[in-house]
Amino acid sequence: MSARASRPVGTVTRGTTNPNRLRRMDRWIAATHGAELRRAVDPVAVDLGYGAAPWTAVELLGRLRTVAPRARVVGIEIEPARVAAALPYEREGLTFRHGGFEIPLPARPLLIRAANVLRQYDESEVAEVWRRLCGRLAPGGLLVEGTCDEIGRRHVWVALGTQGPRTVTFATRLGSLERPSDLAERLPKALIHRNVPGEPVHAFLRDFDRAWAAAAPYASYGARQRWIRAVRELAADWPVTDSAARWRQGEVTVAWGALAPPD
Repeated sequence: MSARASRPVGTVTRGTTNPNRLRRMDRWIAATHGAELRRAVDPVAVDLGYGAAPWTAVELLGRLRTVAPRARVVGIEIEPARVAAALPYEREGLTFRHGGFEIPLPARPLLIRAANVLRQYDESEVAEVWRRLCGRLAPGGLLVEGTCDEIGRRHVWVALGTQGPRTVTFATRLGSLERPSDLAERLPKALIHRNVPGEPVHAFLRDFDRAWAAAAPYASYGARQRWIRAVRELAADWPVTDSAARWRQGEVTVAWGALAPPD
């Protein structure tokens, strides 16, 4: 699609945003995709649908530059007034542009982050949006699409490459968690309506709760040690793709195929 498309693709979101809301997602991106950004000749990242204020784009630039000092961030918003409000925050490496799912850039970005954007869409629309966004990625690029709460305590996101979805990551501030299935309310649109008996994501959260309950004796060492123990048990039956280094951050990543809705 032309970078000069006359009409952005998509609809205006509520625009809700808060500083530090996406810190867990950003840190995961930096840890898992930082090497690709460092190697790139022009490491461009997109903050798609940053909302009524540009905090998340500003923060994404800072976090990416800890691992890729040449990284650039482009904030893209479908609401022109939000773009105008963000322009005073432009700086070296950070720009803002009017647009939508067509990603109106002359070159393909190596990262597209779309947080809390698809929440308002129908589940039936998700696959087409994913296809469109993945089609705009540079080779080796990554799309991260998911949902979090208003202050960034609980996130769930899907990571996709140019060939489609790869993994699902659950991330939380462990002190706020009663049980892993509390994260169900933050499932991305592709999964949130699938959290019912007979669906893989429901089975996963059920098993995670059981592992969490079995790990209760580790709570005396802190919520982090309980989480790590629960994930180790969970990994015996589910394709967990990360290691204890990420589990310590209150994360666990699972292969998409294990949680994908049946065709």
